[in-house]
Amino acid sequence: MKKIHSRFSVARGFLIFWTLFIGIGAVAGAACMLIKPDGSLMGMQGLLPYFQVLPLAEILYQDYLFPGIALLCVNGLPNLLAAALLLRQRKAGVALGGGLGITLMLWICIQFVIFPINFLDIAFFSFGILQAVTGYAAWVFCRQEQFTVSAADYPHIGTNPKRLVVYFSRMGYTKKLALEQAEKTGAEVYEIQTTERTAGTLGFWWCGRYGMHGWAMPIKPVTVELSCYEQVVICSPIWVFGLAGPVRSFCKEAKGKIKSADFILTHHTRMHYAGAAREMERLIGSSANRVISVSCPLGKQTGIAVF
Repeated sequence: MKKIHSRFSVARGFLIFWTLFIGIGAVAGAACMLIKPDGSLMGMQGLLPYFQVLPLAEILYQDYLFPGIALLCVNGLPNLLAAALLLRQRKAGVALGGGLGITLMLWICIQFVIFPINFLDIAFFSFGILQAVTGYAAWVFCRQEQFTVSAADYPHIGTNPKRLVVYFSRMGYTKKLALEQAEKTGAEVYEIQTTERTAGTLGFWWCGRYGMHGWAMPIKPVTVELSCYEQVVICSPIWVFGLAGPVRSFCKEAKGKIKSADFILTHHTRMHYAGAAREMERLIGSSANRVISVSCPLGKQTGIAVF
């Protein structure tokens, strides 16, 4: 069996690196401050006057004892905890690791206020950005890879041979909506299959290329007789604010063969994409009875518009 590439595993690996790198560094820095509160162990004796702009400076910032404790509790131990959770493949580690990237950026923002701009602060602010972005990517990839849909969960599909639902789906989100539609009406289901690579990260960028140019993506020969159906529902994801390439190819082949059509457009935004619907009408040579625009980021429906 071919091993499926996991983008989540890659992002998780990078997030483990950031949590360990920042966590170990913070613990080491905190230890130096606690061992030598005057800052001599790190050559920071001359920096204490900069802390006097902070609240309660006369109590908390006369040495590095409190900053060391704060560094340990805010950036040190939490990052090591996140790394441990990630190594144990706990979902909480993803959220914690990404959130700590934002925490690091906020920490460095304080240093931007009290210290002159310096390379070290800029570098760690950049590390915080990278950690936060990596955490978000890991969360998205985790959600994507856990999303599953099976036709076996929709027993009424195919009970009405006069209706057909056609779909193309790269991640499964459009497939879910197509199967739900077919379940309601008993329609048969046909999946548009492309000859191009669409799966995984490389597939994402390859599909984006077709979306950017508005190209029709090559598909395998259509094996259903469209003229035999009284009603055809075409379900398409939106690529780069336009019609998906494989659906564009299908609509070209379907021109003049569909008696009555509805469209379902799936996307991750709040837009309606009436332009994509008009293109589909032009390609198939007839107007749609109804167009349903569904916002479904990561498979969860957050907005539906009918026009």
